[in-house]
Amino acid sequence: MTGFDIIVVGAGVSGAVLAERFAKVQNKKVLVLEQRAHIGGNCYDYQTEHGVTVHHYGPHLFHTNKEHVWEYLSHFTSWTPYEHKVLGSIDGKLVPIPFNLNTLDAIYPHNQAREIEALLVKEYGLGGKVPILALRNSKTMLIKELGELVYQKFFVNYTSKQWGCSPEEISPAVTARVPIVISRDDRYFHDKYQAVPSQGYTQLIANILDHPNIEVRLNTDALKFVSLNIQKQSVFLNGEKFDGKLIFTGMLDQLFNYVDGELPYRSLQFDFQTLDHDQFQPATTVNYPNEHAYTRITEFKHILNQSTSATTIVREYPQDYDRHDLAKNVPYYPIFNEINQQCFEQYKQMVHAFPNVITAGRLADYKYYNMDDAVDNALAIFNQFSSHENV
Repeated sequence: MTGFDIIVVGAGVSGAVLAERFAKVQNKKVLVLEQRAHIGGNCYDYQTEHGVTVHHYGPHLFHTNKEHVWEYLSHFTSWTPYEHKVLGSIDGKLVPIPFNLNTLDAIYPHNQAREIEALLVKEYGLGGKVPILALRNSKTMLIKELGELVYQKFFVNYTSKQWGCSPEEISPAVTARVPIVISRDDRYFHDKYQAVPSQGYTQLIANILDHPNIEVRLNTDALKFVSLNIQKQSVFLNGEKFDGKLIFTGMLDQLFNYVDGELPYRSLQFDFQTLDHDQFQPATTVNYPNEHAYTRITEFKHILNQSTSATTIVREYPQDYDRHDLAKNVPYYPIFNEINQQCFEQYKQMVHAFPNVITAGRLADYKYYNMDDAVDNALAIFNQFSSHENV
């Protein structure tokens, strides 16, 4: 592993973007170490024998308002336009999610729906997005009752399944991700750019990493070769001091051998099925807030509008993360609360003692990043280090 200027731990979105930037712009020799058997991180996708493109770690749907992120990724992929729509199974009906004015029409009698719509528009404005928990505190009785209905039918059970606790125990930054939308726009996202890579996310990441200065090694546990010496504030590679940069996109508690305790995550269990049907459900994703242990079913062929004789679906079962259990040892979602954030900040302070260590990505930052956030953050980190070096 000698002869490299930079070691990147993790071949997901953040690691790939940083590897590409340092390799291309600064002509650095970059070694990317990935513990899995594939690149792409949780964006990894593949094609089944029936021609369906499947997202191995659940649906990943790119959307952004960030022009520079869109332009950067467009150097590495062509795009297939895709606007995500989600249905929810509520009392035997499939209705649009997030809750919007069309959902209101599906649940309430016509006259009552019009009355509630008028109140919502008056109080929050047409096009407004209102956290469900805020509706329950409204002083307008009909809106308060609507908030309670949405909370009970759409929100509380789904959120409790997803996070393993009540909504009130979760940071508002998470619960605000699922608002009521005061419009008839059924799209799940409203960004300027909404599309998926035409050849898939795995190919996109492969294209980003396709540079003569980048070497990728799969099935490699980086922490067997890379270590941090806190006393010497130095990075060691195979027992030798490493003076280049270490870019780490994994879990900070793991990097420091859990000296300040473990950061908790939620994990997922995926139940994939390939069915001899043209179509299983009318939308890519159908949420099941109440009836089942799983939270949603995704049918992948809708994403690229693929015409195949069979279809592949996946049911998602949220579960606690346990690094000692092979069935639960993939961390997906950081659990946001004050105690966990304090623990993370302690690890972040430890990183600051190492001037040549860069941390990036959802795991290393203990944040819920969308894909465009991960790219944006990686580009910003590179620009920050580049500007410092040019001073």
